[in-house]
Order: sequence, then structure tokens, then C-alpha cells
Amino acid sequence: MHPRFLESEVVNEIYTWAGVGAVVLTSVAGDVLLSKTMKQVGDVGKLWSKAGLIAVVTCVVRNPYFLLALLAMTISFYSLLFSLSWGDVSLVAPAAASLTFVGNAVAARIFLHERVDRRRWIAALLVAGGVALLAA
Repeated sequence: MHPRFLESEVVNEIYTWAGVGAVVLTSVAGDVLLSKTMKQVGDVGKLWSKAGLIAVVTCVVRNPYFLLALLAMTISFYSLLFSLSWGDVSLVAPAAASLTFVGNAVAARIFLHERVDRRRWIAALLVAGGVALLAA
């Protein structure tokens, strides 16, 4: 094989994994920010029955964490598009989804102070192992 071809493959792989990393980081950030938004909004059912749908939408949209979550999720989506342009969907989609699962467990524990039980940690480790096998 020509050295330039091998060099191109390596660059594409680096771009692919950088893109997957961006997808994971921004998706996790978006999920955490959205969760924080909804915890601040409170019980949507009560608000809806008391003030209606427009009040719920207004309350959510006015929350600054919601706007940051929207920005993070937008960046995540475009990072996924770029990753798919560099790598195979059979690698990018499962890697991004499963690493996001792991990232969400870690972020929920650290930033939202949620109790993540042993079963979830084991599942996250198994998922990470699956990604490692996929990448090999």
C-alpha cells in the first residue's frame, strides 16, 4: 500500500474518534443540563394542570440551563454528522451511544449527585468493554 493511503486512513481514524469524543461530551453535557432544567421546573403535570401547556413551555424555555442544553445537543448532532463523514456507521453510532451511556452515569453521579447503584456501574463497564472490542 502507498504510504499516503495509510496516512489518510490514520487521519480519518483520528478524526472519527475525535468526533465521537465530541459527540459524547456534548451529549452528556446536554443531558445533564436538561435534567437540571427539569428539576428546577418541577412537576410538569402539576404546572400543566394549573396553568396550561403555554406556561410549561415558557417555564422551560426561559431557563438558562435549557438554552445551554439545546446548544450542547446541537453541537452533539453536528459532531455526529462529521464523525459519520469520516468513519463507518457500524463503529460511530454504537461507540457514540454506548460511551454516552457511560458518560451519563458518571455525570449523573458527579454533577447531579444521583445515586448510581452497582448494577448501573457494572452495565457501564460492560458497555465500555464492548466499545473497546468494537474499536480493536
